[in-house]
Amino acid sequence: MITAWAGGLARHRVGRLLAAVAGIALAVALVAALGSFLTASKATMTQRAVRSVAVDWQVEVQPGADPNAVRSLVQATGGTRAALPVGFARTTGFTATVAGSTQTTGPGVALGLPADYRSRFPDELRTLSGSGSGVLLAQQTASNLHAAPGDTIGVRLPGAGLRQVRVDGVVDLPQADSLFQKVGAPAQSQPTAPPDNVVLLPPAQFASLTRGAPDVTTQIHVARDAKLPADPAAAFTSVTGAAHHLEAKSGGSALVGNNLGAALDSARQDALYAQILFLFLGVPGAALAAALTVAVTSAGGERRRREQGLLRLRGLRPRQITALAGLEAALVGTVGGLAGLGLAALTGRLAFGAASFGAAAGTWALWYAVAFVLGVAVAAAAVLVPALRDLRTVTVADTRREQRGSRSPWWLRYGLDFALLIGSWLVFRASSGNQYALVLAPEGVPSVSVSYWAFLGPALLWLGASLLLWRLTLLILAHGRPALARLARPLTATLATTTAAVLSRRRRPLARSVVLLALAVSFAISTAVFNSTYRQQSEVDARLTNGADVTVTEPPGAQVRPSAADTLKVSGVRHVEPLQHRYAYVGSDLQDLYGVRPATVAKATSLQDAYFAGGTAGQLMRRLAQRPDNLLVSAETVHDFQLSAGDTVNLRLQDTHTKALRTVPFHYAGIVKEFPTAPKDSFFVANAAYVARATGSDTVGTFLLDTGGSHQQQIAAHLHRQLGTGATVTDLTQTRGTVGTSLTSVDLAGLTRIELAFAVLLAAGAGGLVLALGLAERRRTFAVATVLGAKSGQLRGMVLTEALLLTAGGLVGGALIGWALSEMLVKVLTGVFDPPPASLSVPGGYLALTTGAAVVAVLAAALNGIRSAGRSAVEELRDL
Repeated sequence: MITAWAGGLARHRVGRLLAAVAGIALAVALVAALGSFLTASKATMTQRAVRSVAVDWQVEVQPGADPNAVRSLVQATGGTRAALPVGFARTTGFTATVAGSTQTTGPGVALGLPADYRSRFPDELRTLSGSGSGVLLAQQTASNLHAAPGDTIGVRLPGAGLRQVRVDGVVDLPQADSLFQKVGAPAQSQPTAPPDNVVLLPPAQFASLTRGAPDVTTQIHVARDAKLPADPAAAFTSVTGAAHHLEAKSGGSALVGNNLGAALDSARQDALYAQILFLFLGVPGAALAAALTVAVTSAGGERRRREQGLLRLRGLRPRQITALAGLEAALVGTVGGLAGLGLAALTGRLAFGAASFGAAAGTWALWYAVAFVLGVAVAAAAVLVPALRDLRTVTVADTRREQRGSRSPWWLRYGLDFALLIGSWLVFRASSGNQYALVLAPEGVPSVSVSYWAFLGPALLWLGASLLLWRLTLLILAHGRPALARLARPLTATLATTTAAVLSRRRRPLARSVVLLALAVSFAISTAVFNSTYRQQSEVDARLTNGADVTVTEPPGAQVRPSAADTLKVSGVRHVEPLQHRYAYVGSDLQDLYGVRPATVAKATSLQDAYFAGGTAGQLMRRLAQRPDNLLVSAETVHDFQLSAGDTVNLRLQDTHTKALRTVPFHYAGIVKEFPTAPKDSFFVANAAYVARATGSDTVGTFLLDTGGSHQQQIAAHLHRQLGTGATVTDLTQTRGTVGTSLTSVDLAGLTRIELAFAVLLAAGAGGLVLALGLAERRRTFAVATVLGAKSGQLRGMVLTEALLLTAGGLVGGALIGWALSEMLVKVLTGVFDPPPASLSVPGGYLALTTGAAVVAVLAAALNGIRSAGRSAVEELRDL
């Protein structure tokens, strides 16, 4: 019997089975793909964090302790690959006489590096000119002293006098911030910038140079090769525990500067954001695919009840009927699950080059197994559970009558949709407050946490808006028959009233189809808008950090005039904008001051209205031009000093000639939140001409170059060769790679590529599959209408009217839900965006593709329904 039943399903219900299999396959593929991708992403974050660190640990030997003993202790610690001693000595100044001119600098640092230091820590130094060994000057120091390889410089140390050394090379220190950290101090107590003046010496010369100097310390620089867990949070816990263990064993003789732990500390927060994105963007897609499967199976619910009644009438016991339903569920779940795993593997192979998405064998196999079990569970819920419910609640006589339930659903009667929307608004208000943190990762604390209740906002909005659309669709179909008849008349002629009545009678399945299509469209819109907005803000962040396509930064103290911009107008450069960079005291607070040319600064860089408050970017630049003593102030300073528009702000700036501080009056004209090349904290923006008059100098700190967005790396390389080591040249392409978090390093587009591809398939399935199966189940209605005299054109009009109503309702409703959901997602996930977006970025091309896929699927289903409606009524009734 079971074999006969399975054969009958395969022969006569193949369309319904394939549709259910497709829904299961989409759900399984989405969960398997996203889960594997998430696991691989976390592993990539850990690997990137490890690669970003030049020196894993900087173990500072405490006063009175033996450096050799501390080094031996470090070498005996598990996971240590290399441990080299590095000497640190504070200098009071450097001096050099080059070409008859003597240059003198302020305090700095002298380092003593072992001979094999570069081979053990290759990323700590980068040779710019001369030899890579011997006495090396940092790039900034060489620029300050006008020194080059072969020149002799003087190093002055407290208690040791002036010592002469010959320069062998000039180097860059890419990780100077961590190299010159204050070991053991919290982040807020660290130096704001590394020292400008640094000389690196071989151990023997360092010992000779520092003999008699009091302020000399030793650090043990450590490279580790301990195997770390793939998850950044677990890796952070492991590294931090090892560092604490070493400090405990040292008995107070060593203090660990955990650079690797700091990198993993940042990565673990990004990993949580990746997990959040998986939940925000992945779970709705899987739920939608499951809902599509349920809708597909319920489209044939009436037929299934009649078949069940016939089986019961022929003497089958409930256990046997349950076994048959279980067979169908198992068939759908197994085939759909295997197809979904194959689709996930194909997606991984095409998009990421591997079916595992880059995850370890054990983890991706686990995700594939979880996804398969989920698919079987969805199949059971969609096929087996309704069969068991009908066995308990429906009699054989009931199966011979058409189900028309006159009572409204319970959620409609109790206003669940309104309650969900109100709840969503309340959660959103709470989770988008200024003091709210979605991810909490206290610095140095092993545990991290996510406020998962913030997920309720978008989740409740999605559910509440879909139920509200369901309510509105039911109201329109139930009480809008005259309007429906007028809309249907051009397609159905005299059957317009009948068509409106049929639509009204079938309002429940039709409303379900509209909502399902709307949910699929809203899922596609919210995912696409989020991805596009994220990419937009990543570009904004890179441009803010670098300043322009290419930026030339002059060394501190360099007397470079604005006219030097002419030498930077090489081939490919459209505009060069000089930007002053000074320092100013407001009260006792020292802040950066940027002098701009208001009329032309926007030609080289991007100034968004979101960067300012109290006016648009254009308005505030015009204020600076119209009144040169106007000043743009950070919000923090406005709050601290209780400033009001027009208030006088007295800043103390250094006079170029006397080197003394002088008071310069400005007038507060607006708030600046972000500005190209400026720090994240407090700073000022002023009119460059006014600053030049007040300080007696128009020297420029930075030149912003507009290249039209092309050939940035080539132009930067050309300028680097032209300028040598006297200035720092950076380009936007280089900055994109350095400002991005580990979340961007795993390429968020990889996540959204999966999402967007499945969103198109879900939209097409929601629009076409349910309509096609619904029309197939109504072949008897079309056959009876034909017998009663309906013409083929009128039947075609009935089908097209329903298809148009489904398309219009689903697309409009989906657009509104998707817009609201996108706004809420971007606001709740503010921590992912830096800086927060001023407006959403809408990917028109992708949304047009999604809309087109849904329309084509609905049209194909309608055409298939029209073809079926055109069959001979006698043959159709005989088959049924």
